[in-house]
Amino acid sequence: MREIAANAALIQGQPMFKVIDKVKQLEAQGRHIVHLEIGDPDFTTPRHIVEAAKQSLDLGETHYGSSWGLADFVETMRQATHKSRGFLPDVNQVLVTPGANISIFYAIFCLVNPGQEVLVPNPGFPTYLSSISMCGATAVPYPLHDKNGFRMRAADIEPLITPRTRLLIINSPQNPTGAITEPEHLKEIYELAEKHDLYIYSDEIYSRMVYEEGRFFSISSLDEARERVILSNGFSKAFAMTGWRLGSVIAPKVIAERMMMLLQTTSSCVSAFVQRAGIAAIEGDQSPVQEMMATYRRRRDLLVNGLNAIPGMACHLPGGAFYAFPNISSFGLSSEEFADVMLEKANVALLPGSNFGSQGEGFVRMVYASSEANIQLALERIAEACRHL
Repeated sequence: MREIAANAALIQGQPMFKVIDKVKQLEAQGRHIVHLEIGDPDFTTPRHIVEAAKQSLDLGETHYGSSWGLADFVETMRQATHKSRGFLPDVNQVLVTPGANISIFYAIFCLVNPGQEVLVPNPGFPTYLSSISMCGATAVPYPLHDKNGFRMRAADIEPLITPRTRLLIINSPQNPTGAITEPEHLKEIYELAEKHDLYIYSDEIYSRMVYEEGRFFSISSLDEARERVILSNGFSKAFAMTGWRLGSVIAPKVIAERMMMLLQTTSSCVSAFVQRAGIAAIEGDQSPVQEMMATYRRRRDLLVNGLNAIPGMACHLPGGAFYAFPNISSFGLSSEEFADVMLEKANVALLPGSNFGSQGEGFVRMVYASSEANIQLALERIAEACRHL
């Protein structure tokens, strides 16, 4: 039997699926598990979004389309960017993508040569590391510190820059911590990228999931995504559209064009009916999103207050997304050991912070995309299990 290709061996995947597989095995045995491990909204996609997709299908929009995206979708994204980030991108800066996740790979493939380096947040989304590895590049993690609420700082990034550094990945609001980096610090990071002539990939998938009005700031507004910033966004989280696989990129024209060619090569185009759903999500009734965010806020407060009431636990109040990232180091267990205990003894599924990088050791990630009743049950089970540690 021939071996697989070297490139295939570089694919790392996502370590969290090991936990998911274990949870499924326990549930198959009849165990009741409270799920706090996966970042998938427990809401259904709002009805008007679904109806827009159905109407598109009824109208026969079932054929190939432009690899750039529907003209109507592109225009919707241009206007939404103008409203939310203060600039109007050109038409050929906007690319529709099959989800936001794949945009990470597209950007790295089109910008980073084998042997070059990509700066990634630590802790951070594991797909960054797998995509970098697949492209033959080197990931250089920069630390996010508990002492400043896991917000990004230029001073933590600059010492890691070398002549091989090509790309800086940032994420705010952040997975796995929910941290939002302040505008003044994002401006310092942009100036750092300017100084060292780096590209910036700004992962803004949680930009609509911010709990304090006016807190969100996009680094893309500093160069209007015309020179060095690649802005990535998606519909999965805020609109409860994880299964739809719809995202968008706004980038300097030559980069957007290369990413479009890669998309064209790998997936041809994004389905028209999915894009019609995206237009309805952006332009239609926003009250379902507001209701979801109000619910997430209640869940966040319930979970974080409950965690902080457990002796030995300490958790920052996340400013965005739907993740809590409590410090569990006082229990004398590794993150993985703690997560295993919570699953085996408390029947609560959560993820070890170490799944997200070395800076996540001593923490666990909990997703409050579950009902308040489930969160309360999880807190009771966790508290009881912690009493025996």
